[in-house]
Amino acid sequence: MTSSLTARIQSALNCDILRGAPLAGGCIGDVSAVDLSDGSRVVVKAAPDGEDAQLDVEAWMLTYLAAHSALPVPDVLHAAPDLLILTHLDTAGGLTPTAEREAADHLAALHSVTAQSFGLERATLIGGLHQPNMPADSWIAFFAEQRLLYMAEEACRAGRLPKDVTPRIEKLCGRLAAWLGEPDAPRLIHGDMWTGNVLCADGHITGYIDPAIYYADPEIELAFSTLFGTFGDTFFARYQEHRPLAPGFFEERRDLYNLYPLFVHVRLFGGSYVQSVSRTLQRFGV
Repeated sequence: MTSSLTARIQSALNCDILRGAPLAGGCIGDVSAVDLSDGSRVVVKAAPDGEDAQLDVEAWMLTYLAAHSALPVPDVLHAAPDLLILTHLDTAGGLTPTAEREAADHLAALHSVTAQSFGLERATLIGGLHQPNMPADSWIAFFAEQRLLYMAEEACRAGRLPKDVTPRIEKLCGRLAAWLGEPDAPRLIHGDMWTGNVLCADGHITGYIDPAIYYADPEIELAFSTLFGTFGDTFFARYQEHRPLAPGFFEERRDLYNLYPLFVHVRLFGGSYVQSVSRTLQRFGV
């Protein structure tokens, strides 16, 4: 931590720094746990000099979740495009069956928050990437245009997705209504629900970080939670006590919805995620 960064943190919090230690994770900037002279601990995310990290967008999303839902998230103590300071949430151990049931309760409650349109009042970020949210009345159109087609084009532009995949995606988007329906209402989602963003301590959920919020069909959130094995049968059994899933989610819709996070990972990393996309497209006949 540089002397100038230390000075900014101390000025923002009106408190001296005792010590800092790096934390794992985060797609943007360096993340540290910082102990303060008042006995508290905070999390500091700092972008390298000159980098347009848009950490203030992350702050806005966390503040939005705190204002519009009961989802436990860290408080924002300071926000600037290159510096974000949050309250520290305890972490010790991974997801337990108890934590999965708590997560199901949390997400079912989050998904009860509704809006008039799909999308959001502003663009957000996912994994540090721009995420458009122009309001739309149709979920299928929103998912096709602002999720699949948009992120696939970004992956092609970055040279990580072969250009011959684009016509296949366009063909799939023209057929989405064969598998997807229009949900009863646009519902608020966290948007980046994988294990690294679910914090636990002593077998219980302490909070959720790094959101990518918008109003959606919540099935896209549930699908993402299975892509890397975050939640399993225990979670889904409890979630369906609150919000039963229509038939076909696990058999078809889950894989369709997971194309979006796969495109995000293709854009960020390329590699084997390209093959995962191709297999899904092939499965749906394109």
